[in-house]
Parts: sequence; structure tokens; C-alpha cells
Amino acid sequence: MSETKIAIIGLGYVGLPLAVEFAKKFPVVGFDINKERIEELNEGHDSTLEVEDKSLQSVLIDSHDHEKGLYITNSKIFIQDCNYFIVTVPTPIDKNKRPDLTPLIKASETVGSILKEGDIVIYESTVYPGATEEDCVPVLEKFSGLKFNKDFFCGYSPERINPGDKVHTVSKIKKVTSGSTAEVAEKVDQLYKAVITAGTHKASSMKVAEAAKVIENSQRDINIAFVNELAVIFTKLGIDTHEVLEAAGTKWNFLPFKPGLVGGHCIGVDPYYLTHKAQEIGHNPEIILSGRRMNDNMGIYVSQQVVKLMIQKGHKVAKSKTLILGITFKENCPDIRNSKVIDVINELKEFDCDVDVFDPWADPEEVKEAYGIDMIAPPSVPPQGGKQGGYDAIILAVAHDRFRELDIKKLRNGNAVVYDIKGFLDKGIVDGRL
Repeated sequence: MSETKIAIIGLGYVGLPLAVEFAKKFPVVGFDINKERIEELNEGHDSTLEVEDKSLQSVLIDSHDHEKGLYITNSKIFIQDCNYFIVTVPTPIDKNKRPDLTPLIKASETVGSILKEGDIVIYESTVYPGATEEDCVPVLEKFSGLKFNKDFFCGYSPERINPGDKVHTVSKIKKVTSGSTAEVAEKVDQLYKAVITAGTHKASSMKVAEAAKVIENSQRDINIAFVNELAVIFTKLGIDTHEVLEAAGTKWNFLPFKPGLVGGHCIGVDPYYLTHKAQEIGHNPEIILSGRRMNDNMGIYVSQQVVKLMIQKGHKVAKSKTLILGITFKENCPDIRNSKVIDVINELKEFDCDVDVFDPWADPEEVKEAYGIDMIAPPSVPPQGGKQGGYDAIILAVAHDRFRELDIKKLRNGNAVVYDIKGFLDKGIVDGRL
């Protein structure tokens, strides 16, 4: 593989860690259309915090002509001499919860415009089975003028990045690989084996690899939906869901899922790619869509539970001061994409509550741009711009470790409602939890 030169298309949560790993052994060019992101990375800093600054700085180089290392650019001129193109762009859904392949198509157009004979294009973005050949390959052919599996080839190796996880990093997670021909599948597999210490699994086809990825998150989604439904049932029965799960978890084969808000760019999105394809071929995926509906409605359910508890405690709900702790989609991570905490906030505002949001991990400018929310500094008593006394309701939405430093008792008024979505707080100070 001495002639290998890799281009990574998309330098977000998935692409950057992969680029850094490959750059330790190969010449790598990282490409992204976001100019600010390129400037940030070239200064040796990753705002997603997926790659430590010292790790990024250790592989950065200032020339695209190199034996190994990472050159970062937003100009496709510098990737045209690469022979492996790895596409790691987002695959979101639109407002109607249908797959939005726009980033994937745009990336394919960019690669297609510089594609050469013998090149291999590998997709890592989550898609439905068949998308690489049905949606991406025609774009590559159109913009390159080359013929698939004759002049150029493709592979699919789904990303398995877990944002914020410093244990299961890219090289320590087993990688599924595949290729458009048997020979190319082997080349793709060997390429990843060079950097993935956990090893690889070579799938029999790209469709199998695509399907494997999309069901990984669909399976988690369905399991979380099940325990979310249990939480709704047990709340009505006056039973603590976490105590039930703890008791059931003493059985060796009980799956340890917990209730909560299901957001982010994977679990809350990927099942819709599978259901889209299923409906396209004439099958109505009842279980998957039922799980999605359950999870998509949990934010509204939580806010309504909080309002009920406030009424029971004699609070006037309108204009009450409410504190939301956390707005990222998961703990100890700055990623706010598709956070379902916003559903809780919006529903509380429908009840005319005054809502403060505090999250030490989230970037205030990103939160303002994405959700129109001005976050507060660390919460104080009285609430910022609020009445005397503490908050009338406090909702722990994200289990950031830093929230253990907060004195919840000091932030609440004497009769405040404390609701714990994550089962994170001391049960003795909590009025309700999922």
C-alpha cells in the first residue's frame, strides 16, 4: 500500500478522528467546505473535542505533498492526486422525517469531478441499504465520465464513532468493511486494518454493510422506546422505573437500557433511513416507526409531567421560573445536533413558563443559532432576571458530570419541583423522574 494517498471528505465528529488515525501511517488530505472549521483545525484545535489538540497537532503538516501526516484544506485541488476518497459527511432527515441525501450527493459531485481511473471511493455515512450504488455511483459516473467497477470502484465502511466517548475511540472499535468487487473489498479491508487495532469484519457486499449500520441504531432506538413506554406505565402505577430496571437487571440476560430523550445525529435519525427504504419496497415497518413515535414524544411527556407536579405543589405555572440543566444530546459532549431537550423547552413555553437553560458543554453561539435560545451562565439565586427566591422547577435533562458540582437545594425555592430525566440526581431531592 505504498502508493496509498487518502482524502477524507468531511471533517466533523467522524471524519477528523479517522483522518488523524490514517495520518499516522499515510499521507492524508482532509477536505471540508466549512472555511471556519478548516481555520480552526489548522490552528490545531478541534471544537467538537473528539480529537485532543496535541493529537491533532502531532499529525498536522503544511504541505499537501508528504509521505505521511494530515494536510487540511477546503480546496479540492489538493485532493485530486489522492487515490482513496473516504466520504464522512452527515446524512440528516428533513422536516418530514425523510432522508436528506443532499450532503452525500454534493460530496459525490466533488469527488466525481476529480476522479481518476483506478480510484476507490469509500462511504462511511449512514444510509439505507443500496444507497451507495443507487444514489452515489450515478453521481460519480456523471461528474467523472468514468464507468463504475471498470474505471473506478467503491466501498462502504460504516462509521461507529460514539461522540464524547474517550474509551471506544475510532481505532478501538471493530470496523465493518466492504467493496464493490471482491478485489476491492480486500483492498478496503486492508486499508482499515492498517489503523483499526480492534480489527475488521469484511461483509459480503456493500448492501450488507449498509444494512448492518442502519440496524445498529434502529435496534437501540427500539429498546429505548420500550423502556420509555415502561416509564410511562410505571409512573401511572406509582412505581420507580429505575428501581424496576435495577431489579430486573439482576437476571444475566436482561438488557440494560434506560429511559430518556433520544436525540443526536444517529439513533434519532437512522431508523428513518431504514423505514424509508422499507416503504419504498412496499413494506410498512410497524415496530420501527412505533418506537420512533414513542421516543419523539418523550420531550412533550416530560414537560407535561413537570407541569402536573407543579400544579400538585400549588405553583402558578404561567410565568414560573424553570431551569433546564443540559441541552446537548448526550452527557459530557458538546454536540447539540437533534437534541430532544428542545422539545421539553418548547412545551414548557407553551405553558407560558419562563425557561432558563444552562449547559457548560454547549457553545452558546451554536445554541442560539440552532435553537434561538440564549443560555445563562451558571445558575444563581435569584434566577437571572427573575423574582426573589429560587427556581419553581428544575429539570435535569443531560447527565453531565459537571452538574454534580451544583447545589440543587440552593437553586430551588422551598416548594420547587425537581425532575430528573436521567436518574442522575440523589433520589431524596427528586420529585419525579423517568
